[in-house]
Amino acid sequence: MRPLLANLVIANTLLQLPLAVAVIRKRLWRSLPIFAAYSLMNALEAGVLYLMGKALPMSLGYIYAFYLFEGIGVVLGFGVVYEVFGEILKPYDALKRVAAHASRWVLGGLIVLGLVVLVAQPSADKRPLASALLVTQEVARIVEVGLLAFLFLFSRAFGLHWRQNIFGIALGLGVFTGVELAALALRATLGPMANESFNLARALSFNISLLIWLGYILAPERITSSAELPQRAQLEQWNQAIMELINQ
Repeated sequence: MRPLLANLVIANTLLQLPLAVAVIRKRLWRSLPIFAAYSLMNALEAGVLYLMGKALPMSLGYIYAFYLFEGIGVVLGFGVVYEVFGEILKPYDALKRVAAHASRWVLGGLIVLGLVVLVAQPSADKRPLASALLVTQEVARIVEVGLLAFLFLFSRAFGLHWRQNIFGIALGLGVFTGVELAALALRATLGPMANESFNLARALSFNISLLIWLGYILAPERITSSAELPQRAQLEQWNQAIMELINQ
């Protein structure tokens, strides 16, 4: 498994470069600033950890740098989920308000669910820092996967189509967070003995996500077809009706 994991890490590092270039060339920081920051941060993480791993393998500095990047990635991952929601509903201010309220309830429920899972599933890792990071990651991934599932469940109602670039960003994040959540649950149960399986699943899923993001970003932006115009009109009607209720 170690040679396979090493190859996946190299592939991860190599895929980060064209993705970062695509993000910069497409100027995604204008329309999707959090996703752009998330992508560039991942590219920076891959480069820094690769160089540190060569110079100072498994040193204290390497470990703290890894934990720092992971923490930033968790925060930015949340931001990407909300950015996707905001981008989809940007033309519909009233629907955006309703979705924001609904997502807060969903978020609260998912946080409670995450805490329940946390209490019911004690960590098998005896190292305090590693255990705390794994616990934080697991709760965060439960919330992210739940919010993305909510998004995909109501994708047709939101006018989200699989050929849209924003769908690809959500899909790539969903693949990575979904697989990592399952791997984190396994890692928390089995402890350090599952490290190789955890790292392999994580690296493979993230490489798949990088390919999805790269493919969707490089693909030409899809133009709304005439078949979807009635759906857009329905969204506008809902938005107008909600706006009237808010203004009453």
